[in-house]
Amino acid sequence: MRNGPHDDAAEGEGLPLDLTGMLEPGIPSDPKRGIYVNRNLNMAKIAAVGFDMDYTVAPYDQPAMNELSVRATLEKLIRDRGYPEELRSVRLDPAFIIRGLAVDKEEGNIFKMDCHRHVGRCYHGYRPVPDQRRRELYGTKAIKFGSGERFAWIDTLFSLPEATMLAGIIEHWEGQGRRMPWTYRQLFDDIRASIDEAHRDNSMKREIVAHLPQFIERDPDLPPTLHKLRSAGKKLFLLTNSEFAYTQAVMSYLLDGALPRYRSWHQYFDAVVVSAAKPAFFTGDAPFQLLDADGHPVGQPKTLERGRVYAGGNVRDFERMAELTGDRILYVGDHIYGDILRSKKSSIWRTALIIQEMEEAIQLGAEHREALHRIQQLEDAVIKLDQEINYHLTLVKSLARLEVLTGPEAVVIESTREQARKKVERKRALLRQTLQELEALEGTTDAHFNPYWGRLFREENERSQFGGQVEDFADVYTSRVSNFLAYSPVQYFRAPRDVMPHERG
Repeated sequence: MRNGPHDDAAEGEGLPLDLTGMLEPGIPSDPKRGIYVNRNLNMAKIAAVGFDMDYTVAPYDQPAMNELSVRATLEKLIRDRGYPEELRSVRLDPAFIIRGLAVDKEEGNIFKMDCHRHVGRCYHGYRPVPDQRRRELYGTKAIKFGSGERFAWIDTLFSLPEATMLAGIIEHWEGQGRRMPWTYRQLFDDIRASIDEAHRDNSMKREIVAHLPQFIERDPDLPPTLHKLRSAGKKLFLLTNSEFAYTQAVMSYLLDGALPRYRSWHQYFDAVVVSAAKPAFFTGDAPFQLLDADGHPVGQPKTLERGRVYAGGNVRDFERMAELTGDRILYVGDHIYGDILRSKKSSIWRTALIIQEMEEAIQLGAEHREALHRIQQLEDAVIKLDQEINYHLTLVKSLARLEVLTGPEAVVIESTREQARKKVERKRALLRQTLQELEALEGTTDAHFNPYWGRLFREENERSQFGGQVEDFADVYTSRVSNFLAYSPVQYFRAPRDVMPHERG
């Protein structure tokens, strides 16, 4: 009987392992529920796992949330900011929604960038901006984000309706040849302020709490996932920007009575922090406030006690009172800036990003696998043809320097030059044909993912800006918290070996 790889190693110390069996297809799994790794993460060394709430342990129904956000925003624009009733008749295209877009508040354009912040697809209303105009506007300027800046980053699922409403209103007015009565900056800032107000004054949250099953998905795998982590000896904590009453309602809906050993959702967590004001939680020094059973502050705590709820706080006091060091904490959140980027830059917490859209993206990728494979082949062919054209052009120019020769040598040289010129012509024709097929196939394939923006994680042949941030700041990423249920609490998540282009075979 043939020895396995481990038997071979035992019989011949120092001999290379036979990897044949190891590299055969592994245990079947659903890629939509996989955990994907950017940097090695050894869960055996993680002592505490923290969770954001909204869009993390609480997955929202995005179409329902979009409709509610638009309705609440329109009401505030019309009632509180003097916008006309005509806004209610604006056609809003729900397909014009994808995370990772940017808004130019001066020009009213919405665009998608690659990971180098080069502007790719760009729309004004629902119409593509001509390439020449796009290059004039963004071809030489660095795209910067921040308070008061020209550009706004649409990086959360909560903020997706902003871009949709801006585009729809612009299309409604300018598509009819009318000039809008507001500047693009005023319109966008008013939309964003109205959405923020709808969140702050609880007008949206009241409706969500009144109809929780309509807006929030109850994941049956979430309770056993949390229990599995607790049973492995890990401390669990909730760290959310939502206030006490809303957190209480949502978490009760998700977890109360789901498992026999946990009558209340509080029993899953060793610490609960609400109104955390992330990202300021990671950068500021606000003190913690202990809350009573009704959510009222009753003083500043010296320790974090199981079963109590706290508000505010900061990362340094949290680590001190929880007696945890940053590299032994894994924080799971959905917000690339508030949850992931800030925690990575301001602390050494390990990070897991929840990307709710991944399940659909992976499903579409599987459905269009052959087209995506063909796109990759065409891109490889373009690179190879470019190299061959460059080689033959260099040959033609090099032979031109030998024109001073006469006799038989000159005939050979001229014949070789002519052959090289013909090869250049053939390769160029083949390159044009390849690029035409690549452009057409990319267009039709991307339209299956999103008719405006294509694939979430890609922009042409580069990672999108969103995809680049996921890679830069998330140690691991996945579509939902309960995907951890399929993995051991001491799982070693290993990242693929990262190689530079010159290191590839």
